[in-house]
Amino acid sequence: MVRKALAGALASAGLLFSPVSPLSLLSPAPAAASDADGRTAAELAEQAEDHLLDAESVRLTMTDRIAEAEGTVTEPSAMDLALDRDGNCVGTIETGGEGGGRVEIVKRGEEVWLKPDAAFWKAHVPGGEGDAVAGLLKDRYLHGTTDDPALEGMAGVCDLGRFQREIGTGASSGDASLIKGEETTRQDTAVVPLTGEEDGGTGEEDGERTTLYVTADAPHRLIEADRRGEGTDVTLTFEDYGKPVPAGTPSPAETVDIGRLEEELLDA
Repeated sequence: MVRKALAGALASAGLLFSPVSPLSLLSPAPAAASDADGRTAAELAEQAEDHLLDAESVRLTMTDRIAEAEGTVTEPSAMDLALDRDGNCVGTIETGGEGGGRVEIVKRGEEVWLKPDAAFWKAHVPGGEGDAVAGLLKDRYLHGTTDDPALEGMAGVCDLGRFQREIGTGASSGDASLIKGEETTRQDTAVVPLTGEEDGGTGEEDGERTTLYVTADAPHRLIEADRRGEGTDVTLTFEDYGKPVPAGTPSPAETVDIGRLEEELLDA
């Protein structure tokens, strides 16, 4: 029961790294007019992509307003993860907006610590058993390794290298091209917005629009990406390029082995 609930909820988090994310338009597109320093939209996008592909670590946040509003607990609605190429990560994933629950994540190497809140267990484990799980955990982390079927999905969610490969192979679809906008600010940083729109395959302007916010000053890095359209409203942000993932892990007193928890549930 515990493994099934975790496996289902965390498998949905893997959707964050799909090539159909807002980054599907990051690959260089036909150039628009250049700015004062002579860089075209395509050149700025290419530099932003290169920096993201070369990063050893990054902090990635995601907000899916559609999933949040619909409250579908099988879909991630928000995420905040610091992750690196070695598969280490620290952060949180939320599912389904209000009432869907929140999971704290720590991963170092093959070891994983997860702390779902009571709302998560209630939403993902039916029949009142979720309350029993939350009661037994007593605000402790579940601990195991990626060899456990319930936790193996974390190997992908926490793998920056996998995310970078998705970007590298997720070529732009449709007839999108990038148009450079006026300089603005994001995260208190001067940025240049690069906007692309897909026609949805119909030849009409009924597709999705993506805006990439690339730092105006060199090095030109992507710090935000928005994708909006019918049934889509997602924002990704990128911070702390190259900053090491925090190395601390929960103490033994703060954890319970995932197998042991199931034994306690059977004994309860």
